[in-house]
Amino acid sequence: MKALLVYPSIPDTFWSFKHILKFIKKRAAHVPLGLLTIGSMMPKDWDLRLVDMNVESLTDDDIKWSDTVFVGAMVVQKDSVREVVNRAKSFGKNIVAGGPLFTSTPEEFAEIDTQVLNEAEITLPLFLEDLSRGSVKKIYTSEERPDITQTPLPKWDLINMNYYASMSIQYSRGCPFDCEFCDIVKLNGRSPRVKSNEQMLREFEILYQMGWRGRVFIVDDNFIGNKSKVKSLLVELRKWQEDRRFPFTLYTEASVNLADDQELMTLMTSAGFDSVFLGLETPAEECLVECGKRQNQSRDLVEAVKIIQRNGMEVMGGFIIGFDNDPPNIFEKQIRFIQSSGVVKAMIGLLNAIPGTKLYQRLQEEGRLLADCTGDNCDGSLNFIPKKMDAEAIRAGYQALLNHIYSPREYYKRVIEFLKEYKPTRRKRINKLEVRAFFSSILYLGILDKGKFYYWRLLAVALVFHRKSFGEAVSSALFGYHFRKLLSK
Repeated sequence: MKALLVYPSIPDTFWSFKHILKFIKKRAAHVPLGLLTIGSMMPKDWDLRLVDMNVESLTDDDIKWSDTVFVGAMVVQKDSVREVVNRAKSFGKNIVAGGPLFTSTPEEFAEIDTQVLNEAEITLPLFLEDLSRGSVKKIYTSEERPDITQTPLPKWDLINMNYYASMSIQYSRGCPFDCEFCDIVKLNGRSPRVKSNEQMLREFEILYQMGWRGRVFIVDDNFIGNKSKVKSLLVELRKWQEDRRFPFTLYTEASVNLADDQELMTLMTSAGFDSVFLGLETPAEECLVECGKRQNQSRDLVEAVKIIQRNGMEVMGGFIIGFDNDPPNIFEKQIRFIQSSGVVKAMIGLLNAIPGTKLYQRLQEEGRLLADCTGDNCDGSLNFIPKKMDAEAIRAGYQALLNHIYSPREYYKRVIEFLKEYKPTRRKRINKLEVRAFFSSILYLGILDKGKFYYWRLLAVALVFHRKSFGEAVSSALFGYHFRKLLSK
C-alpha cells in the first residue's frame, strides 16, 4: 500500500508567523505532529510519503503515486482540505480523513470515502483491520479515551526538519476546565492523560540525536492540567537538559492558575521553558462568569501575568471580544488590559461558536447561529447573532482595537512594559538563526519600516536597562512586523 499523508495549508493567521519566517530561512512555524504520529501507527510494510503543504507543494505526481490519500486537518484548514479532496478525487483516489475538523463536523464531508474520527489510537486500528478484510466503513468513531503511554513515537523521517522553526512534542491530552467556547473537553476529555516520564525523555532524546537544536513546542491544551505528574516530569527533564547543555528552549500552553504555584513556575524555567500561552480572554468579570472560565475569575489577571513574567517566562495571551455580557466600553478595557500587562503577543479574536462546544449548543437552541466557524478567530468573522451590540459595531471596534495595540508606538511601548517585569532565569546561547534574525530586523524594522524610531528606542532601552533580555526585545520587534503585516492585508 502506498499511503500519501497530506497536511493542508494553514492560511495567513496570527499563529502562522508567515511574515517573519523568511528572516530565519524557515518555511513553517510548526510540524504536522498528528500525521507524524499517525505515520508510526501504519502497517510497517506500507510505503509512506508525507506532504506538508505549508512547506512544499502537493504535486499531481504525489497523488498519482498513492493508493490512498490520508488527510489530517484542523478547522482553520477547511478551504485547503476542499482543494486536496477535489484533486485526489479527480485522480480517482480513495480518501481517508481525520483530525479535529472532521471529528467536529463529519457531516460536511460526505464525499470523503472514510473518516477516522476521535483519537487515532482507538479508531485507526479498527479501520486498518477492516481494510485488511476488504470491508471498510464510512465512519469510525469512539468515545473511548486511549492510554497515551502506548502512543508511538512520531515518524520524524517523513519530514525535513530544516524547513521548520520549531519541533513539537505532546505530553498530555485533556483539560480539567470546561470553558463554554472551547472544544478541548469534547475532543480530548476533562481528565488530563499524560505520557510517562521515560516516554517523554525518549521523545526529547530522539530529537536531540537527530541533530535538532532550538525551540520545542509542548503542544498540550493545558500543560499543567495534572500538576503532580508534570512536576515529576520537569525534575527529570531539567537533569536531561543540563546533561546536554540545554539544547532545547521550550514553550507551551497552560491555564492562568500557573501563577499560583511558585514551585511549578520554578520547575518549568529550570527545565528550559521561556514562554507560555494563556487564555486570558477578557478583563470583564461578568464575561468570565458567562463562559465558565472559573480559573480566571476573582483574580487580578494583570498581576498574574506579571508574576509569571517575573519568574522567567514570557506570557502570550488569547483575548476574546463578542461575549453576550461585553460592556459598551469593552474595547477600551481590553486595550488597557493588554497594554498594562505587557502581553506582547496578544491574540485577540472575535468569539466564534465551534461545533461540539457548549456555546454552539446554546446558541443553536437560542436560534442565533448564522454560519460555519472558520477556525481562524482573528479573521473578524462572527458566526452568530450578538445579543446586545450590533455585529458591525463589534467588527468596527475590534478592528480599531487591533490597529491601536499593533501600531508601532503602542506595540513597542508594550514590549518595554514586558521587559520591565521579565526576569530571565538563565543566559541563553545565541545561535545562527537569532543572529540572522537580528540583522534582518535592522533592515526591515530599523531602516525600511515606518515605525523605525520606536524600534531603535526599544533597542536602546534594552541595551541600557535590560541587557539580559536583549534577544527577547529583538524577537518581539520581529513578531510585531508579522502582526502589522496581517493587519495591512
